[in-house]
Order: sequence, then structure tokens, then C-alpha cells
Amino acid sequence: MASDFVTAEMCIKEKMPSDALHSAKETVLCFSHLRWNFVYQRPQHLLTRYQNMARVLFLEEPIHADEPKPRLNIAVQEGGVEVLTPFLPHGMHGAEAIDAQRILLDEYLSAQTMERLVAWYYTPMALLFSRHLSPDVLVFDCMDELSGFDGAPPELVALEQEIFERADIVFVGGQSLFESKKKQHTNAHLFASSIDAQHFAKARVVQSDPEDQRGIPHPRIGFYGVLDERLDRELLAEAARLRPEWQFILIGPVVKIREEDLPRAANLHYLGQKSYPELPGYLAGWDAAMLPFARNASTRFISPTKTPEYLAAGKPTISTPIHDVVQPYGALGLVHIGSTAEEFCAAIDASVAESDAAWLAKVDSFLANMSWDKTFSGMREQILRVLPEKR
Repeated sequence: MASDFVTAEMCIKEKMPSDALHSAKETVLCFSHLRWNFVYQRPQHLLTRYQNMARVLFLEEPIHADEPKPRLNIAVQEGGVEVLTPFLPHGMHGAEAIDAQRILLDEYLSAQTMERLVAWYYTPMALLFSRHLSPDVLVFDCMDELSGFDGAPPELVALEQEIFERADIVFVGGQSLFESKKKQHTNAHLFASSIDAQHFAKARVVQSDPEDQRGIPHPRIGFYGVLDERLDRELLAEAARLRPEWQFILIGPVVKIREEDLPRAANLHYLGQKSYPELPGYLAGWDAAMLPFARNASTRFISPTKTPEYLAAGKPTISTPIHDVVQPYGALGLVHIGSTAEEFCAAIDASVAESDAAWLAKVDSFLANMSWDKTFSGMREQILRVLPEKR
């Protein structure tokens, strides 16, 4: 069966120098349900930092394409992370697709030189083709309650239980999710959403608007992120109706919902997906930032990374009552909270009125102890504690 597969070496589009590929004593193999070149978030922040001390392999979910046989594509990113993407023929699903991914992974790993392996999981679904591996450390970075999302596979809950049983370390991405998961593992640690404050502080400087935002009048209330079932479309539509003089700007890809199901109005503007480096340029032109999340199974445990990012940009911020936003941001007066469209609009008025130098000083004091460098350092410390025991 292996002869029916295209080997990984045949699919490398870019190559790093061989010494760079093989000098690292430690290899990190990340299994992710998120694509590396989609929205820049927690996995990218952490693994780019890991790349400074280890070889990082990032295995994405497969892509079905016009392929005669399964193949593994390898693309080396600018920072050195190697993104591995299985390409499967159209029609290959179920057990056949799982077998194909396992074979591609095994063939690739058998050709590599590594002294120790850290398996880093974002999705328990990857156990279906990787549970036979014996890494030196198995990390489960639980950043979301994936079973609460629309279209979650029925076997996800059982596989999450399995990964809790197999994991040496569990990292959890938010306070409410940590409260839900901490009893499932004896070595679970809270590492909540963090911030690249210097990057988003660029938005505090007056600058020229990006071209597609330039013609939108003020006041502007903006959001960036994936537009999916977590977006409260009814609240957004009603807020736009209640405040026709406000311009609501939404940036991000539309996923798992139809574009025609998004609310439409003259003061609702959808600008599409933007890159991580572009975000401060858009934020700089907003008068306030918003988190218009619905309250459903997919948002019950979320800890939005964009909350501290908005604040680092110096923007008054408004949110629906998401637990990890209410505590601590709402309780500290850093973010205003509104449940209904009327309350949401009133919160926007209040946040803009109260965003003065004293508020900004309080924001900066709170964010001073947050950074992705600090978060990764804490995670790395936990991994180093486990390594000697395993070895």
C-alpha cells in the first residue's frame, strides 16, 4: 500500500539548509485543526517561539484535491516552521483517509533524525492516525471546547477523554475552560490568551487608513476575527438599526455560515480577511472595538485573544457577557458589557465617554504582566519538568 503514496521528500517545495533541519535535538510535532496560514492566533504565537529552540513540524488537516494518490506537502515558513499538509484524492474519507494520513506521517517521520519528540495536540481527532506514536512528551493545548462548535464530529468527546488519559501535560487557554477541565488531569495548567502588546500599540499612532476603510465615515466600531456561529448576528443587525449614524466594521473570513446569512445594512461593512501585520492599521482608524459574541455552546468557554489586543491598541472595548471577558476585564472596568442590542449600544456610548488617560493607564498596568513570551516560557518550563521523568 505504501507504494501507492507519494513520499514526503518528493513534495518539499522549499528546503532549509540540512544543518538547520537536523541540528535541533528536540522536534515538536503539532497536530492542528487550524491551518497555519489562516488566522494568526495561539498556535502561531507559541510555535514560532518554540522554533527558536527546536524543530517545529505543524501537521494540518488534509485537503481533498485532484490527486491520483495521497501525498504530503511540506512548506517551510519564513520563521522556519515546517507546515505539513496531507493531500488526499477526492472521495477518500473515513477509515481510508485515516489510514492514508497515518502512512504519510509514518513515512515522513521514518526519514527524519530526532533525539526527542514532543507531540503537541490542538485536536484530539488526530489521535485517529497518531495514537501509535511514542513521543517523549505528549502535550494537549486545549484552547477551545471543540465539541461545542457546529459540525463537531460525534467521536470528539471520546477522543478528548483519551487524550486526557495519554497526555503528560495539559495546557488550557482560558479561565472558564480551565475550571471545566482541571479535574480531568493531574498536570493541567492555565495559560490564558496573551498579547503581543508592542504590535497592537502601533494602533495608538495616528496613521493613514487602509484603502478599503478610508471611505467609511466615523464613528466606527470594529471587530476582527472569524465570522462563524459565534457571531451574534441578530444583535449586530439590531445595533446597526438602532445607531444608523455608527459604522460597524467587521474583518475576517466567513466560516461555517453562509455569507448571505450575515446581517446587511448601509452601516455594516465586511472587509474580508486581513493579515496579522495589517490589523493595527485598521484598528488605528476605529473609535471603539467590539466583541459581539452570541451566547451558545460554541462561546460558553471562549477566552477571546482579541480582548487584550483591542486594549493594547488603546480602543474602548464593548462585549456581550462572555465569562472570560466579564472576568476580569469587565469587573475591572476595562471593558463595558451589554447583553441586548440596546445595552450593547449604551455600553459603546459609555466606553467611548470613559476612555480617558486614567482608563488607558489602568489598561497598560493590567497588560504589563501579559505577553506571549511569558506564556511560552511558562509552558516550556512545564515541558522541561516532564522530560527528565519520561526519559
